[in-house]
Amino acid sequence: MLTLFSYPELFGVADNNPYGLKVFAFLKLSKLPFRHEHIFDARSAPRGQLPYIDDDGEIIGDSDAIIAHLINRHHLMIDSAMSATQRDIDLMLRRTLDDLYWVMSYSRWRDERYWPLFRHQILKTHEGVTAQSLEEARDYNFQRYYYQGIGRYDRDAAYARGLADLEALAHLVPDDGFLFGAQPSSIDASVYGFIANMIFFDIDTPLKAFVSAQANLLRHCEAIHAAVSR
Repeated sequence: MLTLFSYPELFGVADNNPYGLKVFAFLKLSKLPFRHEHIFDARSAPRGQLPYIDDDGEIIGDSDAIIAHLINRHHLMIDSAMSATQRDIDLMLRRTLDDLYWVMSYSRWRDERYWPLFRHQILKTHEGVTAQSLEEARDYNFQRYYYQGIGRYDRDAAYARGLADLEALAHLVPDDGFLFGAQPSSIDASVYGFIANMIFFDIDTPLKAFVSAQANLLRHCEAIHAAVSR
């Protein structure tokens, strides 16, 4: 059976990482049966990153590669109605979300205002996690932020970058329906992975404050959340 390996839930969403939640939502929207295995240690995953899937013995990592594999192998029609222009927008929007990821992660692990709250929630929710392992993960993330670049920004500049990404997203998400029509496509799962991890995140970061003020983003998130929570 198809198995999704991803980080554990937090604040009521199926994965506290936007990429794992993106794949989870895609699977639900596509109505593919699967098992969901939650893990913290990504060292055995492809490229040392989560999520990944085991599809009858075929191991696939990277959320976009996972979705492309599933569409091809299982002949899914979720994106079949998209035009060439919409596919270009889909690609650019996914790249924007990749940029947003770093600011979102920064707000949890690097920002001293929110790190203690995030740490407390992880330890309270997942008994098997230790304070030491979280500190080690934090140190590792600090290295990632430095080499990726977001760790070299001051705090306000880092958030300005993420807020610009969210503003562009807010201009694209419609007031009704989904990104490319009345039915959701894979890009809607991608957007949900990020927005749900802000809306349901019970810590008031600048990213959450922005999203909470956008009626269209809230409506879109709630619509996908209802669909994937069944």
